Amino acid sequence: MKRFTLFLISILFFFTGCKKDSVDATTTQSLQSSINDMASSLSTLQQVKFNEALYILKTFGVEAEGDMNELKALGKLINGKKVPEIFALADKTAQENGIDWSSTGPPSLGEMNIFGNDAAKESDPNDISANSLSIVTNPVAMDSILGPKSLQVIPRLLDGSGKPVSFSGAGLEAVMEVFSNGNRIMTSKNLMQDNNFKGFNLKFASLPAEKINNNKIDITVTVKTSAKTFKMSKIGVLVNPKALLMPEGTPKNPEEMVDPATIGENGAVVTDPSSTIPAAGDPKTTVTKFLNNLSTQNLRGAYETSDNPNWGSYENFANPTSGFGAVKNVTVKNISGGSAAGTTSNVNATYDVTDKNGKTTALQVTFGLKNVNGEWKISSYKIN
Repeated sequence: MKRFTLFLISILFFFTGCKKDSVDATTTQSLQSSINDMASSLSTLQQVKFNEALYILKTFGVEAEGDMNELKALGKLINGKKVPEIFALADKTAQENGIDWSSTGPPSLGEMNIFGNDAAKESDPNDISANSLSIVTNPVAMDSILGPKSLQVIPRLLDGSGKPVSFSGAGLEAVMEVFSNGNRIMTSKNLMQDNNFKGFNLKFASLPAEKINNNKIDITVTVKTSAKTFKMSKIGVLVNPKALLMPEGTPKNPEEMVDPATIGENGAVVTDPSSTIPAAGDPKTTVTKFLNNLSTQNLRGAYETSDNPNWGSYENFANPTSGFGAVKNVTVKNISGGSAAGTTSNVNATYDVTDKNGKTTALQVTFGLKNVNGEWKISSYKIN
């Protein structure tokens, strides 16, 4: 009897010793097996938070398309890591993505399973009964000089009568895709935890101006519940062109890149005078003139120093709501750069702008300039 008892104890130690305490991502099967082993050593509450942490990392911590590719990417991310390291990594990922979640907080994302083999249950907070999805967009982060700098994109799950569905304690994966002229520009993910979801903050400065067609974008949002995936698009949403991500400087016109020099009969270089672009002086002078005109509210004078298609007509430029018409005063702190590279140049300026309501904004701006018939003109405007 004593020998039999010792035999049972040795068997117990054998199976206990075989349990893994770190992730083995050699295969999908070993990944799942090692995660199950690690979870079995945790309390019930810790197991729930562990599953939530894995979901955060799979959804927001890796870049991949499709569940299997996401699992493989997750395996590479957490291979060899133990439970505390996974919690720490999930905390960092949640913070970087603006998700209201922490490893030390109460369970908040419903019943998560990254391997997707649990059926939805009545008690599953992610099993939301909804009929459709709506999208509302609101301009936010208003600047008296630039206008709106962001767009708040708010999705809502609706019932059969078109009213918002009330729910809480969920962890619905929400994905926003931004397109222009049929081309995808960016993708963002978030978690919809209740019907007061704040949505996505789409910063115009994250959208490259050269990829935006007619100052319009198309926005598509997808929300996944346990039983159904909802998708809705909003077409032709206007953006603020002055707040977009501008390219550095202005690309040269191909015609300006042609060297007009020819070789004379005696081997000397002869330049065709009709093709020579006149010298334009110091580019910083144009930027100084522009800022001085703004400061004295001579908007026509400021506009005439530019050749920037993004500013549009003088009426748009001088608009008191969305243009430079709101400027009351400019205090220049520093102007630097200005070395010309052929027909283009960049000038950096640091200055304070005070609007007509008395609000002062500190700006660091890179002005792109081009030589137009011997005169430097502002062709781009990028806030750093």
